[in-house]
Amino acid sequence: MAKFNYLASTMQGKKQKGVIEASTRQSAIAKLKDNNLYPESITEQGALHGEIVLGNPVKVKDLTIFCQQFEAILNAGVSVLEALFLLKEQTENKYLSKVISNMYERVEQGEALSATMRANSKYFPEILINMIEAGEVSGSLEIALHRMAEHFEKEYKLQQSVRKATTYPAVVSIVALGVVILLVLVVVPTFVSMFDGMGMELPATTKALIAISDFVKYRWYILIPSIIGLIIVFRIYVKSEVGSITLSRLKLKLPIIGPVQTKIVASRFSRTLSTLLASGLPLLDALAIVAKVVDNYVVEKGLEDARTQVSEGTALSKPIRELGVFPPMITHMVKIGEDTGQLEPILNKVADFYDGEVESAVAQMTSLLEPLIIVVLALVVGFVVISIVQPMFGLYQGVGNL
Repeated sequence: MAKFNYLASTMQGKKQKGVIEASTRQSAIAKLKDNNLYPESITEQGALHGEIVLGNPVKVKDLTIFCQQFEAILNAGVSVLEALFLLKEQTENKYLSKVISNMYERVEQGEALSATMRANSKYFPEILINMIEAGEVSGSLEIALHRMAEHFEKEYKLQQSVRKATTYPAVVSIVALGVVILLVLVVVPTFVSMFDGMGMELPATTKALIAISDFVKYRWYILIPSIIGLIIVFRIYVKSEVGSITLSRLKLKLPIIGPVQTKIVASRFSRTLSTLLASGLPLLDALAIVAKVVDNYVVEKGLEDARTQVSEGTALSKPIRELGVFPPMITHMVKIGEDTGQLEPILNKVADFYDGEVESAVAQMTSLLEPLIIVVLALVVGFVVISIVQPMFGLYQGVGNL
């Protein structure tokens, strides 16, 4: 017997959630109706629901492949139900495969494809669900899937560019930290014992280095919990309203990172809004979705305020300009698009432009970060070396004066 999570309505119209056991989904629906409950959604508890999953295991790359394959199968004249059967068999991501299997069962029972995706909204972003729903209504599901495949492909390339730019600094930083720890825990104590045996007065830098070495070596039980505590406090702060605003503003204002972040936000805004408008989604609904995908809290709140102003009759270009985050090109092109009634194609061209700008900005950021990291590493290692060498020179000088 399988277990099913259900959301149903009573005869009085009240919502009721629960778990019911049945051999099949259809049997579970029948049991609920026998108990005068009218199911709105019912999902089997499978291995996917029993596993502990951190974050969303369905990545942008998986969604890109899903949309590409789905479109290709439908273009071959296959029905949606048969397409889902083929997709669940060939999808490599095990989580997505189980989700598609659940979608297949629900579509087989007569549910709309978009409704089954909305029931699995943890794995499918809202933009995809809305595009699929619009495609179903207009009878152009293949076109909707094609647009989403292009959208996710560009988003994946954007993520890869940023990841590539941050990988090198991260690796160098980790190696540098390992070298410093090795020097502090292994090399410095060797020289400390030598200096202690000579009873000589040590320079201030050497005393500071010895103090750091002793603290790391003998007070690690204080150091490690302190670092963990700081990380936890930082994560809590970042999730708070004030922390989210502060961090988002820092991302936009920092000298090297700021220009890259601004162009990433501009690219995501233009591409997502263009894609949603092309599907026939109203501007207000599109702005609500765009606000969630820009990945910057300040911009998200600004777009929510823009949506409110647009609902009151204000042109979109005005609150976008007042937000003060987007480059002037965005605000000008949005205004031109509104004046000419060509907002969607103009934003599509703007998105293509900023995709290229992001790649150039990321490459420039990498070229600036590399020497900066080397300088920081040289300063740290240089401090350690000077702290060790300085008393040795003093020792040689003392021996020469004998």
